[in-house]
Amino acid sequence: VHLVESGGGLVQAGGSLRLSCAASGFTFDDYAIGWFRQAPGKEREGVSCISRTDGTAYYADSMKGRITISISSDNAKNTVYLQINSLKPEDTAVYYCAAGILTCSSYPSKYNYWGQGTQVTVSS
Repeated sequence: VHLVESGGGLVQAGGSLRLSCAASGFTFDDYAIGWFRQAPGKEREGVSCISRTDGTAYYADSMKGRITISISSDNAKNTVYLQINSLKPEDTAVYYCAAGILTCSSYPSKYNYWGQGTQVTVSS
């Protein structure tokens, strides 16, 4: 199992980013995909999750209304996207995708596989 995040960068407040999580070694029928973020000095927190198994999607209350999670319609890409709009300076963090469980959970400890993360920095 291998996960690679991309799409992070430096953006001004109010801007948007689309993060990608490219997966290999499994399909989204096997595992849910969770997105987490970790800011300096803070614990890793759940942002969003999607499970094809039970058709559910989860969004953190702190970001609800500003984020959308989706699975690529091209199965060959095996990629999950996280669209983040109206970015705020407090969204600055390293964003990670994770896999390893069948249905969604907001607890990082539930996931077995992690990507290396992609840095999102939002300037005011």
